[in-house]
Amino acid sequence: MKVKDVMSSPVVSVRPEATVAKVAALLYERRISAVPVVHLGRLVGIVSEGDLLRRHEIGTDEERASVSWWSRLFAADRAIEAYIRSHARHVGDLMTREVVSTTPDAPLGEVAALLETRRIKRLPVLEAGRLVGMVSRSDLVRALASRSAPPELTRPPSDAAIRSRLLRELERQPWWHGHPSQVSVQDGVVIYSGAIDDAAECAAARVAAENIPGVRRVEDRRLLFRDLPSMV
Repeated sequence: MKVKDVMSSPVVSVRPEATVAKVAALLYERRISAVPVVHLGRLVGIVSEGDLLRRHEIGTDEERASVSWWSRLFAADRAIEAYIRSHARHVGDLMTREVVSTTPDAPLGEVAALLETRRIKRLPVLEAGRLVGMVSRSDLVRALASRSAPPELTRPPSDAAIRSRLLRELERQPWWHGHPSQVSVQDGVVIYSGAIDDAAECAAARVAAENIPGVRRVEDRRLLFRDLPSMV
């Protein structure tokens, strides 16, 4: 799936001159965590819930009175930025300007990686520099929830077909070692035998088998190498 398959569009956006109070109300009413800031049709920033945490109106701005004058001297730049962010009336003064974005044709795997590594909740979707949508963590969850269950098999695949498809999946995985492990299928039951280095491989192999249509059950009879009888 691609971003355009799950993104929200049209997009709720604000202009840089929008007031902080208006944006706070918008986030609350729409139950969204961030809103893009657009100027002349171009994305210029984004304002999130995190940008509104430290505000003097509700007493959450950082307290500087107890900080020594020596510390304040070396933290002047940071203090200026903190003051602007906690007292600014317009979102153009506190918005995040360096915005991570994606495109409509980007694969969802790429978006998931960005959301995870950047520790953010949503991404603006740009096409030719124009804001065309937003994609969020909740959109990915919704896409997962909306995936229909696999159709009931009118004719179960043969054991040979199940084994062939499972082996193709296993051989693509770096943790699979085919030589010490063997796979057989009997009446839809996948049986692993042989030996493995790590017990965690059992769970991964089971998951791989459970995703193959026609598999009824998985039995893993492999032993850890360290538990094998000594040949000495």
